[in-house]
Amino acid sequence: MNSKLKMAIVGAGIWGENHAKIYQAHPFCEVVAVCDEKREKAQALAAKMKIPQWYDSYQEMFKGSGCDAVAIVTPDFAHAAAAIKAAEYGKHVLVEKPLATTREDVFAMTEAFEKNKVRAMVDLHNRWSPAFNVAHQSVERGELGVPCSGYMRLNDIKWVATDMLPWAAKSSILWFLGSHSLDTLRWFFDDEVKRVYSVSREGILKGCGVDTVDAYLTTLEFKKGGIAQMENGWITPNANPCVNDMKFSILGDKGMISLDMSNHNMIQKYTDEKVAIPDIVVQHSIFDYPKGFAFESIRSFVDCLLSGEPFHVSITDAANTSLAILAIMESAKTRLPVEVRY
Repeated sequence: MNSKLKMAIVGAGIWGENHAKIYQAHPFCEVVAVCDEKREKAQALAAKMKIPQWYDSYQEMFKGSGCDAVAIVTPDFAHAAAAIKAAEYGKHVLVEKPLATTREDVFAMTEAFEKNKVRAMVDLHNRWSPAFNVAHQSVERGELGVPCSGYMRLNDIKWVATDMLPWAAKSSILWFLGSHSLDTLRWFFDDEVKRVYSVSREGILKGCGVDTVDAYLTTLEFKKGGIAQMENGWITPNANPCVNDMKFSILGDKGMISLDMSNHNMIQKYTDEKVAIPDIVVQHSIFDYPKGFAFESIRSFVDCLLSGEPFHVSITDAANTSLAILAIMESAKTRLPVEVRY
């Protein structure tokens, strides 16, 4: 591989721009091309970030840009085709979460990565969160004993579904935030989910013109006997000081850890219009350098490609997270427990 990793980006939206900033700030990486099916978006991002090439066809980009690796930063339901084509061109792949939203796509993607001998990672970035990572270190050291039960709440304010994501009606809060929640719980239990039971409710977002489920409450049974509750919704009032409402706890037979990632209380901002808690944990910048754990995961992809070290999220992790979420969706529709099929 060249001294600098040559990255290409599929998807020139807000998060695609964040990818570009992170790669451009990395001393051993450069962005050589960006692609978007809306060519004006690709052109605009290329001009803004001084990216030398832009395309409106990812196949043409894989063929002609000279990239070593590709970031797939498209809506969650549109990952498979671009990722599989990248693998066929021998490009390493970073896929934004989730890996895929159908069982067929999950297996088609994992088979393509293996067949073409490319390395692939999915950006399930909670593992880079300082609070979650320190808590996980305690579990690894055995300080809590055997994990018995857990709880994770990860909700968004309504604005995310009504304004931030133009494709929210084609997705689900389970793909947008539930994938992070489930991967985190799998990581802490060091286990796979055996059975799920979920209930959901809808109506609030449909009343706002967004045809998607409001919230899910899910019970998870793990193969080794652990149990957990998972809460995911995007109907938190917009006046909430943080976009995310995130709580977590893990209970072992020797101890427990609890996290409140919503209100760190390190900084508050008050104006005549609102109260806000600026983000200093997930994604921000210091002297124009991208910081925060949601960016560290992307940076880690580059680091591990260059060093040859294993990714901190394996493709098996990502695939099994998607397969378990599909079981949760089935359970919420049938109102019955569902076994996860791997």
